[in-house]
Amino acid sequence: MNKLNSALVFIFILVPILLLVNLPRAEAARTFKKALPGYKYSFPGDHGSHDQFKTEWWYFTGHLKADSGEDYGFELTFFRTASDERPSDKQSAFRLDNIYLAHFAITDKARGKFSFFEKLNRKGLGLADARENFPLVYNQSWSMKFVDKDTIVLSANGGDYKLDLVLDSLKKPVIHGKDGVSQKASCKGCASHYYSLSRLSARGVLSVADKPVFVRGSAWMDHEFGSNQLTDNQVGWDWFSIQLDDNREIMLYVMRRADGGIDEHSSGTIVYADGRYRHLAKNEFIIKTERNWQSKRSGGRYPMGWNVSIPSEALSMRLSPVMDDQELATGKSTGVTYWEGAAAVSDSSNKKGEKEKLSGKAYIEMTGYAERFRKKI
Repeated sequence: MNKLNSALVFIFILVPILLLVNLPRAEAARTFKKALPGYKYSFPGDHGSHDQFKTEWWYFTGHLKADSGEDYGFELTFFRTASDERPSDKQSAFRLDNIYLAHFAITDKARGKFSFFEKLNRKGLGLADARENFPLVYNQSWSMKFVDKDTIVLSANGGDYKLDLVLDSLKKPVIHGKDGVSQKASCKGCASHYYSLSRLSARGVLSVADKPVFVRGSAWMDHEFGSNQLTDNQVGWDWFSIQLDDNREIMLYVMRRADGGIDEHSSGTIVYADGRYRHLAKNEFIIKTERNWQSKRSGGRYPMGWNVSIPSEALSMRLSPVMDDQELATGKSTGVTYWEGAAAVSDSSNKKGEKEKLSGKAYIEMTGYAERFRKKI
């Protein structure tokens, strides 16, 4: 018993102390670059990580159809957030220069099921990384990798679902905002460098309960990096990525204020069939909702059924969620509860009995409804 007690003391008391003693000590607080006008994008280099900025994410959403006929939506997101203090020992496997987080979700329309999964890791011991010199991001078994300048391989798994996709970009990157920045508020640097691959063809395999099926469809990639975007009077945002069947795409985001109004820096981008695109100011689009849905998980009350119009483009659309419950509660990673879901697009200007003039698919993200968004991003 004495030997056993001595062993337990060593394992539970002395080992943690020794580990703490050998952890790298932090130096002074780090400073980060701000997203400022004049940034010059360069591809494929900008598909990689930008560690001089505080926060970054690679965001994939898409719509898939199995050979057997079932429809699925998917989200796969990789986040990088830098620690506020720089570790002094850059060689240590335990250093904390960046934290890597990831979310994976499947909207299984046929089964009326929404499933989400999350990860949180550091670079040490090879658990996660985002390369600065190469477009590769991974978090344990989940990964995103460019295999050439226009082709991406994605892999993720969780619960009953395993997804392996090849994405081919059919259009050049779309730069959002003006002069290289997507402004989110009036303060200097309250912005991001933000671009999208707005039309990705998707093909691959989705395994459901260990039964693999071939899938095809379309996807969208967002890549965004910056050091400070939101201000204290902003409580959340609504974001829309819309892929029309006539080969146009639209991105819109609405920054919501604490007083119930919409921030003047809300904006968007329309991408034409030939790949040209133009910036949309806040006053160029109108978004109205038809109803609300309340989450039993979080109590959050989310708008549903969006009527979107862009008068200058003679566009009038209705976006309908494929199911209401597409909410993620990410308490084990980002700590944010948000709604991110697949939707169908129809022409809201059609009269009853008329042939559909406009159709497509969309993904919508809503934050700040279950709780005020307070994360520093």
